[in-house]
Amino acid sequence: MIAALAGFIFGFDTVVISGANLPIKELWHTSPWFHGFFIMSMALWGTVVGAVFGGFPTQKYGRKNVLLWVGILFSVSALGSALANGPYLFSFFRFIGGIGIGVSSVAAPTYVSEISTPSTRGRLVAMYQFNIVFGILIAFLSNYFLQGVGGNNDWRWMLGVMAIPSLIYTFMVFSIPESPRWLVAVKRDNATARKVMERLGMNNIDAEIQVITASATHETQAGHANNHFFSKKYSSILWLAFLVAFFNQWSGINFILYYAPEILSRAGLAAKESLFNSIAIGGTNLIFTFLGLYLIDRLGRKTLLVIGSLGYIVSLAMVAWCFKTHASAGVMMVFLLMFIAAHAIGQGAVIWVFISEIFPNKVRAMGQSFGASVHWVFAALITLITPVFLDKDNGIFKDNPWPIFGFFAFMMLMQLIWVLSKVPETKGVSLEELERKLVKEGQ
Repeated sequence: MIAALAGFIFGFDTVVISGANLPIKELWHTSPWFHGFFIMSMALWGTVVGAVFGGFPTQKYGRKNVLLWVGILFSVSALGSALANGPYLFSFFRFIGGIGIGVSSVAAPTYVSEISTPSTRGRLVAMYQFNIVFGILIAFLSNYFLQGVGGNNDWRWMLGVMAIPSLIYTFMVFSIPESPRWLVAVKRDNATARKVMERLGMNNIDAEIQVITASATHETQAGHANNHFFSKKYSSILWLAFLVAFFNQWSGINFILYYAPEILSRAGLAAKESLFNSIAIGGTNLIFTFLGLYLIDRLGRKTLLVIGSLGYIVSLAMVAWCFKTHASAGVMMVFLLMFIAAHAIGQGAVIWVFISEIFPNKVRAMGQSFGASVHWVFAALITLITPVFLDKDNGIFKDNPWPIFGFFAFMMLMQLIWVLSKVPETKGVSLEELERKLVKEGQ
């Protein structure tokens, strides 16, 4: 739970900007491109940097130490962005927070997957995603109740309040042990690993250490020319990680979460009402993520991805239809909530679990970094270009954004085909057994 709390701050930080979007646009009068890149997507570019480079310290210095620095980065970002007196300084502190998010999306799922048992790994790693959506809901609620506090500076309170959970999380991380799999496979510290395993209540500790050691030794002896991260033996795993992250973002989830108030106001809802409906989106996200958490070790990862894909296709196609035909805002809201439910029970519940379990112990942090990097690169690109499409004066779809949702529906059809034809089921299988199944030996 403590490690997964990084997800709460992750979710809070990524979405809290939605409440500050319009006030900041009016305060600093920046162009659509500047607003999209520096104001809205700068945290995401920081996330990309954190995800790309987060694998190295997580692998070298340990999961716990990195999780500690994540909390520090979140705290600095919250206070700095709330006190910023101009768009450039604001963007700098949002970038710092983004680095924290990116690193947390590497270290936290990796840590939780390595302290879990095969039968509980799905729901325990999915606690990270649950905390993300819980943070998203609290951010929407916080924005709603802080609207108007401090007059025109209410957005500063919206961003600054994140310092409270960030500091609490930082102090709590001191109490958690290091990952025993990292201690054995990387640090070669079996004695400390044994103490951690005892604390975690693991059975057959000596046998577990032997299995982890054998797996790490096999990876080391497999040959340096064939053992680098992007070697052919890992190609199928790399494609699985790439595509699950790629499709996650081309569902349009961040597009909708980041710009929820603006999208809902386009559908005919007043600003205050659209902000309130953002809370409904956050609540639906939380409820169905909890359902996904319950089902992921029962139905499996692949089944949830299929269910989610079908929900995506129907809901996104109907949102596009609602915009094109100018259907009522209430009808559109129903299908937007259906979209959120499909994401929460499918891709939302699965992505961090799936990426964290398909890579071998020896390269898991690097694999998590790769998958998270793909996820955040596309999240940043989508957030960057959204104002260019949505801007009321010069946007490509300024009159009606229905083609955007139609495109997302098509991408989810592509995801369904990929899941049915290529994605393996990983529920109930140990990390070491998954390694034997997925790694291409001798290539």
